[in-house]
Amino acid sequence: MDSPDAATDQKPVIVICAWNADETGWDPVEDLSGQIWSPDGARTVLVPATAPETLALTLSAQLLDRRARALLLVGRTRRGKGYRMQIRAENRGLDDSERIEALGPCVARTTAPTVDILDALKDAGFSAEASSEAEDDAGNYLLYSVLSHLAEGGETPAIGLLRAPRGESDESMTRAIKTVAGVIARQLAPLPRGRI
Repeated sequence: MDSPDAATDQKPVIVICAWNADETGWDPVEDLSGQIWSPDGARTVLVPATAPETLALTLSAQLLDRRARALLLVGRTRRGKGYRMQIRAENRGLDDSERIEALGPCVARTTAPTVDILDALKDAGFSAEASSEAEDDAGNYLLYSVLSHLAEGGETPAIGLLRAPRGESDESMTRAIKTVAGVIARQLAPLPRGRI
């Protein structure tokens, strides 16, 4: 998670991960400087896609860093023509034949501010809805895995999953992700000085 400026940066971190390695819809670099985009009041850290089992461990490890206050998973939906915020994840493996956690609950609920996110997406001109239906893909697997492995005690990070409609342009998807990250950032308190 560390970068040259991370040691002195007092802003909370939003981890963003597009779980499909072939996804081109999210370009975090805005200009030729090579700097990764960050919303006001927060710093973004990007986690590249890998195999889902490895990626779940990587994302959970990111959230163990007390600076990481949010996680936004990004992918595509096969349902509907608008953006979807998946508000719960189901305890089922990648091949749908077994549970992710044998003794875990059937579902885990997200912690991101879904209502505020949907309002902001609609204000920005996007069609958007919340959905409790999981899809059979790595997004559901990652969301459940991360939610079920959150550390006990302390502040619960804002965790959400944004699904873009298939065929949505890269520009539109980037704008939607920035809108969502901006909403999350506005609700994150600055890190206490002794926290980093």
